[in-house]
Amino acid sequence: MNMSSRLLLIALLPPQDFQDRVTGIKQHFADTYSSRAALKSPPHITLQPPFQWPPDRLPALGECLSVFAQPRAPVPVLLSGFAAFPPRVIYINVLKSPALLTLQAELMAHLETELSITDPKSKGRPYSPHMTAASKDLSKQNFKAAWAEFRDRPLEYNFMAGELTLLTHNGSRWDICAEFPFPPASQADAGNAAL
Repeated sequence: MNMSSRLLLIALLPPQDFQDRVTGIKQHFADTYSSRAALKSPPHITLQPPFQWPPDRLPALGECLSVFAQPRAPVPVLLSGFAAFPPRVIYINVLKSPALLTLQAELMAHLETELSITDPKSKGRPYSPHMTAASKDLSKQNFKAAWAEFRDRPLEYNFMAGELTLLTHNGSRWDICAEFPFPPASQADAGNAAL
């Protein structure tokens, strides 16, 4: 890995109790279907896909994310059931709420304007929020079996996302690098009563 820059991504993380539950689901995929790749990151919803960033410019990135997070209210996130990107990925479905879609679009625009961070692939397709349960290393055969098991499995969970999380890749897995909290709803709403 090129040490002159680090691989980072920006995401929303659910509360710890649900992270533990999702990690249990990921472990099931590892044990039953030999799919371990998803265990290399905490359960998360990607807002800004992975990008290279020089370590000496981390303060500028942190400042940019703090400025972005400051005026925002926590965002309701609704998870419902399982879905898939055949033939390799099974994920927990994240409902495309207007608040989540707006947050993601505004974050990407902010990063592009302030720091020239862009993701050409994302620009060419609509945002599809998801929380990966099994990915890349799921064989096509195991995908079929796993999808049969999870396709109709109920899972409902709602939470208020109160911060952006910056994740960094350490060469083998994603670690939490920093968190950028949204102010409590009452403070954000003062300037945003129309919400």
